[in-house]
Amino acid sequence: MKKSILKSVNIIVFWMIFFLGCQSPSKKVQEEPADNKWLEEMTISRLQMGYNNQEYSIADVVSAYIDRIIELDINGPGLNSIIEINPDAMKIAQELDAELASGTKRGPLHGVPVILKDNIDTSDPMPTTAGSTALKDSYANSDSFIARKLREAGAVIIAKANLSEWANFRAMISSSGWSGVGGQTKNPYVLDRNPCGSSSGSGVAVSANLCMVAVGTETNGSIVCPSNSNGIVGIKPTVGLISRSGIIPISFTQDTPGPMARTVEDAAICLGAMTGIDSLDSKTLASAGKSRTDYSEFLNTNGLKGKRIGLIKNSGGFHDRVDSLMVQATRVMKSQGAEVVEIEAPRSRDYEDASYQVLLYEFKDGLNKYLSGLADNVPVKSLKDLIEFNSKDTIELKYFDQKILIEAEKKGDLKTPEYLKALEKMHRATREEGIDKIMNSNKLDAIIAPTGSPAWKTDLILGDHFVGGSSSLAAISGYPAITVPMGFVSDMPVGLTFFGRAWSEPVLIEIAYSYEQASRHRKAPEYKLSD
Repeated sequence: MKKSILKSVNIIVFWMIFFLGCQSPSKKVQEEPADNKWLEEMTISRLQMGYNNQEYSIADVVSAYIDRIIELDINGPGLNSIIEINPDAMKIAQELDAELASGTKRGPLHGVPVILKDNIDTSDPMPTTAGSTALKDSYANSDSFIARKLREAGAVIIAKANLSEWANFRAMISSSGWSGVGGQTKNPYVLDRNPCGSSSGSGVAVSANLCMVAVGTETNGSIVCPSNSNGIVGIKPTVGLISRSGIIPISFTQDTPGPMARTVEDAAICLGAMTGIDSLDSKTLASAGKSRTDYSEFLNTNGLKGKRIGLIKNSGGFHDRVDSLMVQATRVMKSQGAEVVEIEAPRSRDYEDASYQVLLYEFKDGLNKYLSGLADNVPVKSLKDLIEFNSKDTIELKYFDQKILIEAEKKGDLKTPEYLKALEKMHRATREEGIDKIMNSNKLDAIIAPTGSPAWKTDLILGDHFVGGSSSLAAISGYPAITVPMGFVSDMPVGLTFFGRAWSEPVLIEIAYSYEQASRHRKAPEYKLSD
């Protein structure tokens, strides 16, 4: 990974010298300190204000973020959240600066540096690896749908983020944030603690201010858990709100990309930029008339007033101090005019086992389709090829097995009765007998639960140590969820999740924003070591 990043850095340094040497820095930039700390906790609205006032250029900002990646991710604490820096980043920044100077602004993300999880295709000279050494030289011929949408909105894709390999769908025991290509990502709050996954690098990069926003993907917990562990906001949208075409799949039924940011506002802005119907992803057809390109109108500080919110009984219990923070959070919501009532959730065993079977079938089907379309230089063209590659590789099985891959390979096609029965069972339990029933019978606007536990210490021998979380109900139903910082347990952040009916992103954003503004628990990390 380090050689790959350093190669990209050398190319970027060339462009920085060339472009910055051909323009006169603004007066404000000349007055800024030499370091990049002025970017810390920057928001999209503040960034855009700076562009409008000519305080700095897009090239200045992109250069400063790349400096931070070198300082914090490659050197310094060595966060290891980035797999590849985009060699074209400075060139893209210069082009966007020229557009801005001519009076053209592409959209709400014009000049905003974004990092993508490395299972998302881009046409930039960066491979899409899913963290696997089998795909280390796999370059996409075209942008994924969401990469194209981000560029249309003016974003600068500055890097690809490390992740739990194959989005954490490979081994029965594994360490979140580890991949064969990227190694182990570190939590920026306490460096030997885990960042959670699978969007580990995306969460760490946002928290450490290595970008403005990042995009992760979730099948079950892979956006909300790293957001929880890294003290940021994560939106797991309704499946179908954002296209998955050009993203290495696990599940056609549950997969979705989503924004990860330091504020609800920034996450909402990024969300709107990525929505749209895509002919290559049939799930997006259901979003017609239900999606929006701008969710900022729902950033209402009084969004909790009059809302009826259901707190899932026994959703905590895995950590006393998380339970205490949950009590405090409900008090904040009540003080803002919400009514909070306790509710019963459906039993997880009614849907989690069924979901796992669905994932095995859909992973085999989706991955075979994705791999079969890769270039000839890529050594794997099927799940079977991948299993054989891993068995001979010196890195891939060094720490963890590939039992999930082997189990998926044994499955049949998507017409198999076992698959169809499991799909129907999990949807019935989580939708009509789950979230829809709970919300209708209790007349709720949203449901809440603690997102998860404080991060555990990373362990490459014993693997992850999950003790609690609330992602499954929303993930398996395909319904939306938003996690927001709820406070700290010692030095480690934990989050609060709001989830609800399909396509209810507007009301969830309104509630989450109101809670965030009333509580303001986000704090930047300090890169500590354990006591």
